[in-house]
Amino acid sequence: MIVRRTLRLAALAALVLAPLTASAQMSMPMAKPAPTAGPTATPAEAAFLRELMTKVGATYPTAASAIAAGYTRYTNEDETGAISYVNPANWNSVDVLHPSQLWYDVHGKLLGVDISELRTAADTTPPARFGLQPSRWIQEHAHVHYVLRNADGTMTYGKAISTRAYIAANGDVMHPTAEGMVKAGVKADAKNIVYVVAFPDIWDSVIWVVKDPLGQWADANPAVIPSKNAGHGEDSM
Repeated sequence: MIVRRTLRLAALAALVLAPLTASAQMSMPMAKPAPTAGPTATPAEAAFLRELMTKVGATYPTAASAIAAGYTRYTNEDETGAISYVNPANWNSVDVLHPSQLWYDVHGKLLGVDISELRTAADTTPPARFGLQPSRWIQEHAHVHYVLRNADGTMTYGKAISTRAYIAANGDVMHPTAEGMVKAGVKADAKNIVYVVAFPDIWDSVIWVVKDPLGQWADANPAVIPSKNAGHGEDSM
């Protein structure tokens, strides 16, 4: 998997620090850690999980329901079997029904969510939200995702560039455009860049909605079987 927490953080760190290069993908092999159980949920967290797993499961049971609610797919299937959909209106997740991201398997079945809160780059204090322990939150750094339409009508997902690259070429990174992505070095015709979304600096809590024997905040879920095509959910330049 891109282990949803550990390896995604490593990938995003590389993305933030990488210089603007021509179509360099994060292809360096990484050792796959054995899944480990997460810390036991506190009573407050257990109540939060019951609400989240019930309400999110009923509201967004399929990828089609996520799309209808304003979420857009932006990744490939990662090594956990998850395909991520994002709704930028929910970077501040005000309640369990407004996760910033939803993830589904290749059959469109709901697997999990990201609950998030906007942060400043200097903010090192995890949020006091939803009764979650500080360790449930991770810092994610700003970057820009995009989706390409191929000549045969298929889509290429999981593409991203650093905010530094976009700012150097365009200035306003919080309102990225297809034309701006080309100016920033993306090797594509702007008309074929069908979706662009800026990920701001956020606090993020990554939670399995399907029952995970290792705990709902675990990196992996042994109950979820990835497809034979599972791999890196995100690439960058």
